[in-house]
Amino acid sequence: MAVKRLILNFPAHLVDQPVTYQLIRKFDLRVNILRARITPREEGRLMVEVSGRKSSLEAGLGYLAELGLAVEPLAREVTWHQERCIECSACVSICPTGALSVERSAMHVSFLGDKCIACELCVHVCPYKAMEIVF
Repeated sequence: MAVKRLILNFPAHLVDQPVTYQLIRKFDLRVNILRARITPREEGRLMVEVSGRKSSLEAGLGYLAELGLAVEPLAREVTWHQERCIECSACVSICPTGALSVERSAMHVSFLGDKCIACELCVHVCPYKAMEIVF
């Protein structure tokens, strides 16, 4: 089974189209939505993990290209610079996946990279630049 993490950038005229439904129905792909910012009549952005047979995945990506969706690989990764972190825990409450957590008794922040979806929310709230996006 092939798996790809992608960012789908929807032009305004495609925001109201059933694109993910078609990936599932026509191409027998499993689509896991990691993050979405879709507004009617405006551009949209969808972060997804798509999995299925390699040939189906390639056909599905071809379908997205035909529609005019800009597809980018989610090849970004978040790095935690523990030496910069003062463990203020500002990042913990904003993390949607629990990749960042705090042990309350010791007020110790920890980062689990395998849970991270690279949504970048932590990067913007960290006052000490302990979180960084690596391309």
